Amino acid sequence: MEADSKLGKLGKSGKSAATEAAATPRTSQQVAGWQAIGPGRREFQAPRRRLAERLAASGIRSRRVLDAFATVPRHLLIPEALRGDAYRDISLPIGDGQTISAPGTVAQMTEALELEGDETVLEIGTGSGYQAAILSKLVARVISIERVPRLAASARTSLDNLGVSNVVVHLGDGTAGRPVDAPFDAIIVTAGGPEIPMPLVEQLAERGRLVGPFGARGQQELVRIRHLTGGELTREVLGPCRFVDLLGTHGWAAA
Repeated sequence: MEADSKLGKLGKSGKSAATEAAATPRTSQQVAGWQAIGPGRREFQAPRRRLAERLAASGIRSRRVLDAFATVPRHLLIPEALRGDAYRDISLPIGDGQTISAPGTVAQMTEALELEGDETVLEIGTGSGYQAAILSKLVARVISIERVPRLAASARTSLDNLGVSNVVVHLGDGTAGRPVDAPFDAIIVTAGGPEIPMPLVEQLAERGRLVGPFGARGQQELVRIRHLTGGELTREVLGPCRFVDLLGTHGWAAA
């Protein structure tokens, strides 16, 4: 981890917005945004518990984060053919050139957000919905943006099937953020961009945190931005990483 470096002052918010794919939260008996346990949730309980234990041994300290990993059924958020690998600490393909990140990576990024429970979080890159499901256990509301229509629809269906009620999935350009719902207490970017998209920085609330991978294609640095009181920003490098490309107006250009 490198020392904080100053980025300057926060500017005005951007004006572009993502388009909606599916959006309405549901109401029912809920705990941390989840309904009662449904079919498939009781499976793989021992592997989930062992995963949480491995994450703790690897350095994840937040009990809330570890409890979320011990609870969220990753096997229901990946292709059925890969369910035997669901609780290994590896990334897995989910189609359309995208992957679900390894649990260790998801845990590191989640813990780096320093969540307390009452936040609204913006996620860039819904993917399979696993990161959103983890976040749903830890915060009041998650707004997630996915650019691939099939993945957005699939993630929304999977989250619905799990009874997750505090995640909203939108279809659109995540690099533009979601100005209509800003500011956000925390922002997580789950794909690697050449630089931090300025619209996301502008949509970060005072005292908010942004975590994501940025740098050259195929080899980025995991970065945390803090929006300090008065609009000042700091940048902290958490370590090297490698993610699929962040595509969009403020990311890499699509081929």
